Amino acid sequence: MNKNRIKNIIGIGVFGIMLWSCKAPAVSQEIENHQAPKIPESYTNSQNDDASLNSGLTPWKQFFTDPNLVNLIDEALKNNQELMITLQEIEIAKNEVMYKNGKLSPTVSAKIGAGVDKVARYTSEGAGDASTEMEPGKGIPDPLMDYMAGVSAEWEVDIWKKLRTAKDASIARYLSTVEGKNFVLTNLIAEVASSYYELLSLDSQLELIYQNIALQKNALEVVKIQKQAARGTELAVKKFEAELLKSESEEFNIRQEITETENRINALLGRYPQEIKRDNSEFTNMIPQTMYAGIPAQLLSNRPDIKQAELELKASSLDVKVARAEFYPSLNISAVLGLQAFKPSYLVKMPESILYSLAGDLAAPLINKSAIKAEFNTANARQIQALYEYDKTVLNAYLDVANQMSKINNLEKSYDYKAKETEALNQSIDIANQLFKNSRADYLEVLMTQRDALDAKMELIETKEKQLSTVVGIYKSLGGGWK
Repeated sequence: MNKNRIKNIIGIGVFGIMLWSCKAPAVSQEIENHQAPKIPESYTNSQNDDASLNSGLTPWKQFFTDPNLVNLIDEALKNNQELMITLQEIEIAKNEVMYKNGKLSPTVSAKIGAGVDKVARYTSEGAGDASTEMEPGKGIPDPLMDYMAGVSAEWEVDIWKKLRTAKDASIARYLSTVEGKNFVLTNLIAEVASSYYELLSLDSQLELIYQNIALQKNALEVVKIQKQAARGTELAVKKFEAELLKSESEEFNIRQEITETENRINALLGRYPQEIKRDNSEFTNMIPQTMYAGIPAQLLSNRPDIKQAELELKASSLDVKVARAEFYPSLNISAVLGLQAFKPSYLVKMPESILYSLAGDLAAPLINKSAIKAEFNTANARQIQALYEYDKTVLNAYLDVANQMSKINNLEKSYDYKAKETEALNQSIDIANQLFKNSRADYLEVLMTQRDALDAKMELIETKEKQLSTVVGIYKSLGGGWK
């Protein structure tokens, strides 16, 4: 058997072993068999399924008409710290794309170096130094200097598209961070608007407390006069005093809530505490906007969190392909071109000082592949995780819109009944006071009537605030605000 044949057999054997070692595990059956729940064609109990009528498509400057609120949102979009942090995450993801793209090209570097090498005399190298002469009568210098100048290049040939796939995954994650930023925008606008309406509600509650305190002071004076005229008792006086003190105490509780709400808005705007400019004179007369939800399928393109989850799923799927490619052989090419000599003056003597090398190697994992198997299993698990995360995001988005649309309808009916209750109790206060003055009702009836009327008015204001906040919630649920 000749040497060439032996080499061929060895080569075929090595190649066969490499092919055997390159067997990669299959993608999880859970991914292939997964069937995502189909999004319904309309919302539950929806009376409008017109895709052209979707409040989430309205730009936020057109959706919000209060100039004070518009100014607050505009400042928040410029100065909010969370938004600024998210923008830096986009920059990080963009740089990751540049890094992955750079891996596709050869790495070329320039090198200039100098060194010294002293070989021991009684060694295989040192024993032959004396017989080597570069010029007549001159041997190799001892110690031996080494000077070198040149360029080197290294390149991994992307034969399995591993590097290109990794770049595509980083691009998907970059786009995901952009959608994440849009989601932050939507939440930020909604949070500023909801806090603003809460602040207007607290202002109205405080004004109501002032009116109630004035009413209770008048009632207390009447009770004192009746006591002096022997038509009332000290017990009635103390009961009215206690009710007045309770209202005066509630005033400061509301003031504290106003301060905290103002500071919450200031925090969203990225500034230190200051008064929030607002006009609360027409709060109770504000009419919530009519909201149109469109069709559920529009959520897939309008909601940034859904698009973010979709891109994360795409990136995780590409990560699995990259992990599979690790099982295959990798082809690396390296090259060096330059000048090398043991004396600086010899560097310019060409072609004697020219140095070059070119090498390529094909390497594949053979045994002990537990590390890359673990990486593949991790990537596969993250893909499954991203898949269910996407399904969950779509489901929650649909339920969010359905709940908010139902809530706005029920709040509208609740507000109508609460307004009628408040009107009836307002009339009962006048009747109770008149009866009390004529000694046809006791002081407890007057106190309970006033207390019930105050509670009803407070609840009416809170219901109005819930209506306005729910409108904001629907706008956010439909993906409004970021466009």
